[in-house]
Amino acid sequence: MTDQVFLRSIFLIILMILPSASSTSGLPSPGYYPSSKFRTIDFYHGYRNLWGPQHQRVDQKSLTIWLDSNTGSGFKSIQPFRSGYFSTAIKLQPGYTAGVITSFYLSNSEVHPGHHDEVDIEFLGTTPGKPYTLQTNVYIRGSGDGKIIGREMKFHLWFDPTANFHNYAILWSPKEIIFFVDDIPIRSYRKKSAYTFPLRPMWVYGSIWDASSWATEDGKYKANYQYQPFVGRYSNFKLSGCSAYARTSCRPVSASPYRSGVLSRKQFWAMRWAQRYYMVYNYCKDYKRDHSLTPECRRA
Repeated sequence: MTDQVFLRSIFLIILMILPSASSTSGLPSPGYYPSSKFRTIDFYHGYRNLWGPQHQRVDQKSLTIWLDSNTGSGFKSIQPFRSGYFSTAIKLQPGYTAGVITSFYLSNSEVHPGHHDEVDIEFLGTTPGKPYTLQTNVYIRGSGDGKIIGREMKFHLWFDPTANFHNYAILWSPKEIIFFVDDIPIRSYRKKSAYTFPLRPMWVYGSIWDASSWATEDGKYKANYQYQPFVGRYSNFKLSGCSAYARTSCRPVSASPYRSGVLSRKQFWAMRWAQRYYMVYNYCKDYKRDHSLTPECRRA
């Protein structure tokens, strides 16, 4: 083998391993930052209280909601959307938060009870010394009707979500749903059929509530109200897209530099990094589940 061929072989090997060489300390650049493309709005410009008004405090662009032994609290967007970019910065409570869910999600459950669509970002409370779990989920027509089909992917984050605010976003287009953490895509859920993709208008919600039966280690640890109140802090609200009342000519926003919305190569590798190092559960890889109910897993 000549020196030139040898060096070329070494170079190709390096190129092959670079995408997987990022360690937990090597935060990748996605190269494109969707959050910078949309303006921040005041809370009341886009949202209203849904429940627990006595457990909700608004300060200009920020919101604090809390859960105690009496109730939690939730909010809802003023209008429904059929596509768009929806984000907020969240700071979670440290310490014992087992059984508590702090969430930001899309849903049409009030219009289609027992037969609704939902796209979730949920923070599963934890016990001291263990990390929060960020759960992403997608429901399509039927959650709550006795045949709940979840599509959960769970992550441990590369930072402490209780130390500072971090941005969490859902981009929903007619062809794809992308979840972002600080502009790094962590999950892409593509439309493979109308049966497995939410197409009906949804509202944007946020809430804090007691889910002791399942939230922390499958319900092993419950909410302990000796540590109340449990507080969720939200800021930097962004809502942009096609409302349910917009003209049919309204063009869905893009998650990438391309009008098509397809992730760029840098964004794809950033997502691969997040999934390789921080994903702790993938429903498609759970062989205890019946994947005839999730046909998209056949190609996962």
